[in-house]
Amino acid sequence: MGVFTVPIFDTRNRVLASLTDRDLALLQVHFEHVELPVRFRVETPNKPISHVYFVERGIVSVVTTGPKRLPIEVAVVGYEGFTGVAVVLGGDRSPLDTYVQVAGHGYRIEVDALQQAIADSPTLANSLNRFSQAFITQISQTALANGRAKLEERLARWLLMAQDRLQSNELPLTHEFLALMLAVRRPGVTVELSRLQVQGVLRVRRGAITIEDRHGLLKIADKFYGVPEAELDRLLPQRK
Repeated sequence: MGVFTVPIFDTRNRVLASLTDRDLALLQVHFEHVELPVRFRVETPNKPISHVYFVERGIVSVVTTGPKRLPIEVAVVGYEGFTGVAVVLGGDRSPLDTYVQVAGHGYRIEVDALQQAIADSPTLANSLNRFSQAFITQISQTALANGRAKLEERLARWLLMAQDRLQSNELPLTHEFLALMLAVRRPGVTVELSRLQVQGVLRVRRGAITIEDRHGLLKIADKFYGVPEAELDRLLPQRK
């Protein structure tokens, strides 16, 4: 077996950081570093996926559209993972819409190159499947929250998930964006944000939200936050 020498590769991405040198080398040779501006479309519903994106910074939203073309978010991807789970699972497209909601950057790889790397390395396939399992768990918990949680619980959960991915108390989020992601009217989001601000959990200003009390936000989110996060930590433990 040949010796793989991996050039210095600084990555925050949890999936990439979990790979062996050999598996990382299989991907790295095909990587293109890209900026991820707000609203950049990563995947178009029911169209072949051209690239898979490993996020370094920012948030990518995975959205489905229901009756009357009303969208609702079903999952988010940040530095913990990658887009294009359908490709890893053997498909070439998805009915979901996927686009950037908080600007950042990352690495992308053409689908053909990724599929060849997966075929060449069972250990790489296993690592990617671990994130895919955590991603599916997130979708299932989002369905639970959307069906059973109060709006304040859903909002608290989403803010915690955004904080996890941005690793910052400062979240560049608007009321309009939160309303879209939670599939509710903007006034409802504004009311809930005001309540959380009165409680001292958040500080809200135009175009941004500051989390002042994460513990308080966790109490509000209650059981609707934590299951996907624990599954991700189990499957892709962060290196010390």
